Amino acid sequence: MSDQPLGVSPGLRFASAVCSTEVVVVRVGDPHAVIECGGTAMRPAGTPPTPGATPAPGFDGGSLIGKRYGGEDAPVELLCVKAGAGTLAVGGRVLDQRSAKPLPASD
Repeated sequence: MSDQPLGVSPGLRFASAVCSTEVVVVRVGDPHAVIECGGTAMRPAGTPPTPGATPAPGFDGGSLIGKRYGGEDAPVELLCVKAGAGTLAVGGRVLDQRSAKPLPASD
């Protein structure tokens, strides 16, 4: 069972159970997606990490503040508002770090 509310929606904040990572939901393609960090379901913001818990192997690549995670086919897009040691994922599938779209060149 997940600590996440039924129906993920834009604007919700989540905190990792295994590190200091915190995210804000930016876009939702699947409102029933279970957002994970470090291989464990994220909790509502304000919930502290579990004492002594660490990210699972393979989900310990870290998350960077100010970066968006998701992709065109990802069920959610997240904005990292507090960096941490865990990798962001949905249903065990690691979310890609999104890069900024280049601005058009001006002459």
